[in-house]
Amino acid sequence: MNIGRKITLGIGIILTALSGCQTPQPPKAPNLLYVFPDQFRNQAMAFWDTPEFEGSIRTKADPVKTPQLDLFASDAMVFTNMVSNCPLCSPHRGSLMTGLFPGSSGVMLNCNSSRPVSSLRTDVTCFSDVLHESGYETAYIGKWHLDFPTPNDPANPGNYVDPRRPAWDTYTPKERRHGFNYWYSYGTWDVHKDPHYYDTDGKRHEPKEYSPKHEADKAIAYLKNETGERNPDKPFALFVSMNPPHSPYRSLADCMEEDYDLYKDIPVEKLLHRDNADTQMPKAKSAPYYFANVTGVDREFGRIVQQLKEMGEYENTIVVFSSDHGETMCSQGIKDPKNSIYTEAFSVPFLIRWPGMNKPVTNDLIMGSPDIMPTLLGMLGLKDKIPPVHGFDYSDVLKGKEDAPAEQSALYIRNYDGEKDSVGNVVSYFPVARGIQTHRFTLELTIDKNHQLVSTKFFNDQEDPYQLENLPVDKNNPDVQQLLQEMAFWLKRSDDPWYKEQILSDWIKYDL
Repeated sequence: MNIGRKITLGIGIILTALSGCQTPQPPKAPNLLYVFPDQFRNQAMAFWDTPEFEGSIRTKADPVKTPQLDLFASDAMVFTNMVSNCPLCSPHRGSLMTGLFPGSSGVMLNCNSSRPVSSLRTDVTCFSDVLHESGYETAYIGKWHLDFPTPNDPANPGNYVDPRRPAWDTYTPKERRHGFNYWYSYGTWDVHKDPHYYDTDGKRHEPKEYSPKHEADKAIAYLKNETGERNPDKPFALFVSMNPPHSPYRSLADCMEEDYDLYKDIPVEKLLHRDNADTQMPKAKSAPYYFANVTGVDREFGRIVQQLKEMGEYENTIVVFSSDHGETMCSQGIKDPKNSIYTEAFSVPFLIRWPGMNKPVTNDLIMGSPDIMPTLLGMLGLKDKIPPVHGFDYSDVLKGKEDAPAEQSALYIRNYDGEKDSVGNVVSYFPVARGIQTHRFTLELTIDKNHQLVSTKFFNDQEDPYQLENLPVDKNNPDVQQLLQEMAFWLKRSDDPWYKEQILSDWIKYDL
């Protein structure tokens, strides 16, 4: 771990020159820019293999071109152990917005019209609600994927906006936007060069261009306030959710040719050079298209950050780059790109820079999806506005305060569809697997419908960073007992079904 670099922190405040009896002006509240592309794996950033970051993660980085993220990393705090606790689009987003684990956020499965059981609660205080109520101009651009789709097409009432069944895409009405007063979004629609969006008033837009570029253009227009999108006297909180590098990644219809050209002539064995990658899988042919989208997202992120700099707001803005989950990309020989405890899916990027930060640093804090909301509210000076959450406010840890408490593990969650009603709609979910990750180990327990243990995964990540050797699990092993104790803590804290139903209580001592 390259965590020896010292953190030099402070609050950079420029005081107006005062004369006579002039009253000093209070410092402007910091802005927030939160950019999170979908399915962007933590290994897909080139700077990990540079001398400055050598050893920060235990494995090779992908051979990608990410010049803008490399530049930002040289000016930011870079997390080495950020995880997506339930590595799927909707569950992570639910935790990001609520600070709660999926069983309490209302979003325990990916949202579509066959799953009324999974939708962001309307009765919970979200990240954006707090920001709005604290005087922020709040904006959301891009993929939302937090609503149970209903037939509420603004242009065709009584109809879905998505022709597919089940419907995945949806329109989010104003009453479900949780305090976002600028809206340019959609539910989920995986057509990178033919995206569509619904604006604040429900009008549909079809720009016919690469979605990250269009979303960056809209973000830049918002920052410039080109058409009065925001009150310039208020701080802003802008969330930008890009869909790439989420699938599809099969052809030039899915990425920009200029980005594909960077990878098209590289043998797949060199693109997928990590020790656990199976280059014989049919999916291996997707690698150049996936990495092309990584580079495309990198460029558009850089454009948004550059706009902040040009308008003089970069030094007064907390900037975050992250993702909702990773991408296995042929690792472990599995087809599922996400929804697993393997590092490639579970680990996500998290880069943050805040006002007054003047030296880059890596941070090996284990932080998860529900921690983002309280931590960023703490960084924004809104500690007293944090609602009841499962996550922790780690803002003191980020700022380098001595003796700031920090957890040493992260919970892993995998849910499946549960019971269905007479028309086939999912009305419950099944908590099929739970796991725990520490700085040293990864452990997963999987159960059947009778709540009996059917399989385990257990890796010593220090000695086996590519998770190639699944170790036997003995519940009397002191290391396993410690992991199970950590798991019990999180399951109880999150009021998880495993805790409520005392699942595998002969393994997990919930009463300790």
